[in-house]
Amino acid sequence: MISPQVLAYAGPFFCYLLFLVVRSLIGAGEGIEVRWIYGVQVAMVAILLIGFRDYYTELRNSWPRWRVWAWSVVCGIFVFAIWIRLDQPWMKLGDAPGYSPLRADGTADPLLAGMRICGATFIVPVMEELFWRSFVMRWMIDHDFRSVNPRRITWLALLAVSLVFGLEHDLWFAGLLAGLAYGYLYIRSGSIWAPICAHAVTNGLLGIWVLAYARWEFW
Repeated sequence: MISPQVLAYAGPFFCYLLFLVVRSLIGAGEGIEVRWIYGVQVAMVAILLIGFRDYYTELRNSWPRWRVWAWSVVCGIFVFAIWIRLDQPWMKLGDAPGYSPLRADGTADPLLAGMRICGATFIVPVMEELFWRSFVMRWMIDHDFRSVNPRRITWLALLAVSLVFGLEHDLWFAGLLAGLAYGYLYIRSGSIWAPICAHAVTNGLLGIWVLAYARWEFW
């Protein structure tokens, strides 16, 4: 039986994956109806995160100092800078079309674009960092994961989780390096807010860049 603690950390993540499956079954994302599913997807994840908020004690007890925030921003910028350059064929799992917010007339729909950026910047980093870093990496050390100090996480756990995190993304190599950067930041800082901040900076900058250069495949 799944414990409430595990459900709180894993539930939002697998809810997000479920919607990815639904979107893939409906279509490749070319129709506006399919694209709007993303809004429902992140809204459901946000609802679950709010509903399980009492279990996320680490969010309340590990508020970092300003230097950690600064390094988190630097890390997020670094990951963004390498992400957009690591798109060689061997670094990709496929040729996914990505998420395009364009209307039929070729102009971007501000609601679709804003929904995507807001979800990727404010919801996805919290959901993924709670799952991959706060839960899975610590669970590999002790199944009573909430009692594990992040500084006890081993290099093996960091590498294993970062590899799976990378395979979660179409740009698997960029995802691997991002996972290593976020995980290392978590271990060194001891605060889950550090990788959340870095992840949010990366996704926010990536969203702005995608819109500026119409590189929908990165979404």
